[in-house]
Amino acid sequence: MGFSGFPPAAFDFYDRLEADNSKAFWQANKATYEDAVKAPMAALCAELEEYGPFNVFRPYNDLRFANNRPPYKTSQGAYAESEGGAGYYLRIGTDGLLVGGGYYMMARDQLERFRQAVADDVTGPEIERITASLTERGYTIGAIDELKTAPRGYPKDHPRVDLLRRKGLVASRLYPVASWISSKKALAKVREAWSGTDPLCAWLDVHVGPSTEPPDDAVM
Repeated sequence: MGFSGFPPAAFDFYDRLEADNSKAFWQANKATYEDAVKAPMAALCAELEEYGPFNVFRPYNDLRFANNRPPYKTSQGAYAESEGGAGYYLRIGTDGLLVGGGYYMMARDQLERFRQAVADDVTGPEIERITASLTERGYTIGAIDELKTAPRGYPKDHPRVDLLRRKGLVASRLYPVASWISSKKALAKVREAWSGTDPLCAWLDVHVGPSTEPPDDAVM
């Protein structure tokens, strides 16, 4: 069955889950999650197979190493990574539909290549223009985290210090809950948003690329 949108019940489910994040609520409403959230997300990912394969995130939080974290996630996300290294993310929750692309979290070797390319007098202004254009078109530029100042070895007054401080680089768009999200138009919006990140993802794939370090190595 093809994707036909996320029904209003999906957003109502997350509204109520935020108010009552308990096992009792989850068990009583699991069928709604399966029908209104999980099934449409799987169908959407199937329609976007050229970006896949997708990892559809589990609805449960990992409580082993966290204090006071609720047992259930209040949004549903999915992620795919291209052969070049760029990641494609989408998520639905009470705030609507979030769509993003880029390198959200860079490993140590990726950060080194990224900073060298940002500091370069040719490739640096290029990514600066790309991110400025994305911002003008309604995207938010972000990353998993950023340093408070320039990384070691780079001047604090570097003209692109804001980029140098980032530990990743992604562009995302958040679409508030609207009637079109409950229709097949949501598929077109996801494609459109990801297509808009093509220049960013292409730059990152060329100048950063996938990490060759073990996956458990921490970023700097």
